[in-house]
Amino acid sequence: MIKDELRTPGAVRDAQRWTAHNYHPLPVVIASAEGAWLTDVDGRRYLDCLAGYSALNFGHRHPKLVDAAHAQLDRLTLTSRAFIHDQFADFCRELAQLCGKDLVLPMNTGAEAVETGIKVARKWGYQVKGVTPGQANIVVAEGNFHGRTTTIVSFSTDEEARADYGPYTPGFRVVPYGDLDALTAAIDGDTVAVLLEPIQGEQGVIVPPAGYLPGVRQVCTTRNVLLLADEIQSGLGRTGTTFACEHEDVVPDMYLLGKALGGGIVPVSAVAADAEVLGVLKPGEHGSTFGGNPLACAVGTEVVRLLATGEFQRRSAELGARLHGGLQALVGKGLLAVRGRGLWAGLDIDPALMTGREASERLMTRGVLAKDTHGSTIRLAPPLVITEEEIDYALAQLAAVLTE
Repeated sequence: MIKDELRTPGAVRDAQRWTAHNYHPLPVVIASAEGAWLTDVDGRRYLDCLAGYSALNFGHRHPKLVDAAHAQLDRLTLTSRAFIHDQFADFCRELAQLCGKDLVLPMNTGAEAVETGIKVARKWGYQVKGVTPGQANIVVAEGNFHGRTTTIVSFSTDEEARADYGPYTPGFRVVPYGDLDALTAAIDGDTVAVLLEPIQGEQGVIVPPAGYLPGVRQVCTTRNVLLLADEIQSGLGRTGTTFACEHEDVVPDMYLLGKALGGGIVPVSAVAADAEVLGVLKPGEHGSTFGGNPLACAVGTEVVRLLATGEFQRRSAELGARLHGGLQALVGKGLLAVRGRGLWAGLDIDPALMTGREASERLMTRGVLAKDTHGSTIRLAPPLVITEEEIDYALAQLAAVLTE
């Protein structure tokens, strides 16, 4: 195919012409995918090292997930929560058991799961803890990323995500991530919850200091405050365990889940907690037309069953060791630092060499797709179906980019 016949430039122009510019995507136009590989409209293949920000933990078009979706499409896709459908109980039961919790509340997007968690925590605070009416507060961390709704960006410290969306929702106290003393000092009698990512993804895959999460758990227990773990990116096998909290044997009061729960096929999110927490909700007090729909539940149940085997957690741990070993070898050779766990890594590139955007564009030309975040940092989060050989390929391309 000669250059004038390439479809990518025109497709990129059309997307820019007809779409609000709330994203700055790489100039690649994907037409098909399977496993860890993507193919663009011109037939070029790329190794996916982003996995839809962990929404594609099980790879593109995993056969069991696609089969579950196809089968459900031929039967029933939506009822609303006005009725019970035959996929609902299985999904809720099996996810609750995976989480070790009593109850599950299905929603659609990760942001909806976070909003649900905030609402439930406040209601619990008023009805169970006895917080002063209208005075509930939630402690959050600097550098957080929990979604894009008005309430959520109200406590973001990323001005690009927050600016010009005020007036902002009150009721949040922001403390430095990883600072247990600051978090403890922020809690008072009207605090209902601490909301944290066990590993901060958007910030650059920031792993908190050892002992921090257990310390937060102890403080929350002592002060009668709920611990809400946003495992939307870090959970469901990404870090080598089912949940990132498990690395320090921490059990939160509430899991906020999303992304990979939908298998990369449909948006599925959920809140999982015990009955004394989620039980504060009564009919009519919270809901979603599409939340827990039959198609979502069919796919989500199969996702939970894949995780129940432990295969993907083991792959993430074992292949993650290979990935991080290779990345550490590049520190001092273009990389300033590497962070992460399992098949998840944040790489700080020497800004004297290039920005994170430039690094992502150069990797793209070499057949590897990744995405930049702040400054000269890029994130790697390949599907958990990636192979050793494919990891080595990605590492080789990164090494070549750093020495160009």
